[in-house]
Amino acid sequence: MIDLLGFLKTFLTLFVELTALFIVISFLVSLLQQKVTEDKIKRVLERPNKWSGYFYGTGLGALTPFCSCSTIPILAGLLSSKAPFGPSMSFLIASPLLNPVIVILLWTLLGWELTLYYIVIVGLFSILIGVVWEALGLHNSVKNVKVRKHQSDQKQEAVPKWKIALQDAWAFFYPVLPFLVIGVFIGAFIYDFVPQDVIARYAGGDQLWTIPVASILGVPMYIRAEAILPIGDALVSKGMGIGAVIALLIGGAGASIPEVVLLNKLFKPKLVIAFVFSILVVATTTGLIVQTVL
Repeated sequence: MIDLLGFLKTFLTLFVELTALFIVISFLVSLLQQKVTEDKIKRVLERPNKWSGYFYGTGLGALTPFCSCSTIPILAGLLSSKAPFGPSMSFLIASPLLNPVIVILLWTLLGWELTLYYIVIVGLFSILIGVVWEALGLHNSVKNVKVRKHQSDQKQEAVPKWKIALQDAWAFFYPVLPFLVIGVFIGAFIYDFVPQDVIARYAGGDQLWTIPVASILGVPMYIRAEAILPIGDALVSKGMGIGAVIALLIGGAGASIPEVVLLNKLFKPKLVIAFVFSILVVATTTGLIVQTVL
């Protein structure tokens, strides 16, 4: 009975905290996204200083969509309007991995130091991937996709921005609610029922082989950040290596199967393979660095 009460307390505490964080962050990000439109992103990426475009692409990616699949329509619009290839690819990598929801939840659950390492490493990789893909001439592997632009709805423009932000916050939260509940449930279960020595024995921090394995497992599992972070927090508290949790997060959030399927509509096979390989490299390298440093 004591264990069950502890489980319920852990579950409710995690669920309420993460729900409040998610809705507040979603509301604030929606306000920001109403100003950072696709056309503005394109103009920023086309700055005369070519190298600055990669930094802007990464930065803007961190301010936009919440998951990999919602990044694809914006990327399609950028490529269709002839935005620079390299900075657009930096945007593609950074958008699902550095969005405010992941960063804030990561900070809340696993601490500011790990989050800072995560931001710096993933940000640098986003820039590097854009530069390397440009140098390799992978822009030739982009399919000729045309995107129709819809006229803006005047009624929508008349709605106050804060109301739109509230609607967006709910629209963002509702689809991920099942993932959040599942993640918190599993996390609370691990906290209260899984013996610490079991986790430490099979996935302890000293077993570095778990990091590349976790990065690969993340791709087919497609674990949303809202689910994996509470699970990861519980696993780390039981002795699992932080690096493996980070690798699992990047693999699942950065190269999910739905995203790869969508990218196949925009990219030729050569670029799709380069994308998946790059995400696995980012996941494994980031996990190894974090595990070694922390």
